[in-house]
Amino acid sequence: MKRIIGGEEDSNNSSSKSPPRTCKKVRKQTSEEAEAVVVSELPGSEWARLPQELLLHIFQYLPLLDRAYASQVCRRWNQTFHMPELWRYFEFELNQPASSYLKATHPDLIKQIIKRHSNHLQYVSLKVDSSTESAVAACDILSQLVNCSLKTLGLISTARPSFMEVPKSHFISALTVVFLNSKSLSSLKIDDTPVDDPSLKVLVANNSDTLKLLKMSSCPHVSPAGILCVADQCHGLRELALNYHLLSDELLLALSSEKHVHLEHLRIDVVSENPGQHFHTIKKTSWDAMVRHSPKFNLVMYFFLYEDEFDPFFNEESPVTHLYFGRSVSKEVLGRVGLHCPRLVELVVCANGLRPLDEELIRIAKHCTQLSAIGLGECEVSCSAFVEFVKMCGRRLSQLSIMEEVLIPDHKYSLDEIHWEVSKHLGRVWFPDMMPTW
Repeated sequence: MKRIIGGEEDSNNSSSKSPPRTCKKVRKQTSEEAEAVVVSELPGSEWARLPQELLLHIFQYLPLLDRAYASQVCRRWNQTFHMPELWRYFEFELNQPASSYLKATHPDLIKQIIKRHSNHLQYVSLKVDSSTESAVAACDILSQLVNCSLKTLGLISTARPSFMEVPKSHFISALTVVFLNSKSLSSLKIDDTPVDDPSLKVLVANNSDTLKLLKMSSCPHVSPAGILCVADQCHGLRELALNYHLLSDELLLALSSEKHVHLEHLRIDVVSENPGQHFHTIKKTSWDAMVRHSPKFNLVMYFFLYEDEFDPFFNEESPVTHLYFGRSVSKEVLGRVGLHCPRLVELVVCANGLRPLDEELIRIAKHCTQLSAIGLGECEVSCSAFVEFVKMCGRRLSQLSIMEEVLIPDHKYSLDEIHWEVSKHLGRVWFPDMMPTW
């Protein structure tokens, strides 16, 4: 016992004579190391040991406000918050709280981003609601991006009119700032905006070697000559989306020239603003030139026409691959689709009327041998014809979205029986849809 007590006494005496080693360690620690020690003592201390690259990756998935909160946790997280790599991708959300359910980017954070990180931004989108105030605020942000060289820019309106209500001169001035300062713009999405031909010339003059994607549907101030200028100069363009009134034989021939790369996607919106509107016809020779130059390109067409406006379409062979009818389309037009669209991959018919589409579906199955997806709503097909259609297409039908009220029972199949027969030919369980899925 004495030895133990003496040992304790000796230990106490020795400890009083020399300071513990840990004290010396604390004195030598830097402020960052001391902060790490404090954080490591807290629950969930593994966060303090995360590699910088992993921490940066996590921050990239956080909404802006959460990033700002996280930057206040410790110095290391604050340093991550200000790393240039974190600000290459950014989406500004601008809306009026009284009229929108979207969460807006806080104005103070926008000022901080513009002040400290504008030269780091490379992949930017601005999402606005339908208010003019939000669109004007988006233009003000664009006007301040004088020190950055963007690679992608997207102007997204969640509802109309938005950018179309902004004074044209103000919008063009803001967009030109980006076009002049960005020398390597590869992707531009400016649907539903007042962009015009002169601004497109500025775009081409500064980014013709890098532009690969251009989406500009519903841009009423752009002429066929304006989009032709883009096609003539931007030989690397791989994806293009525009309204049908901008499509011309000259444009297709420009996209088919030897100096132009192979186009991958061409999206055309065919929209009627007023009943009885006239639409021009594209020559078959122009489409043939396009197919020869880019044999694998996808031609996606969205039709929002009245039934008497389809006369110029599908009278000759068409290279369309994806076809969407947003309004009622006649049996005659669908019959022409079955005869003249051999490359068709996807077909969606939102409405047709009360006349069954039995013959038209059989014709499509027979001639459109690449068809792999179809959606039908607000039209009628007999159960027997539908089963025959599925039998002819077979298992290549990867998507089959048919509203239950489309199918009309007949002497062969009832609604309770048809899903078994269709499932047998598809090689998987299938049921009619209760709601549209397209």
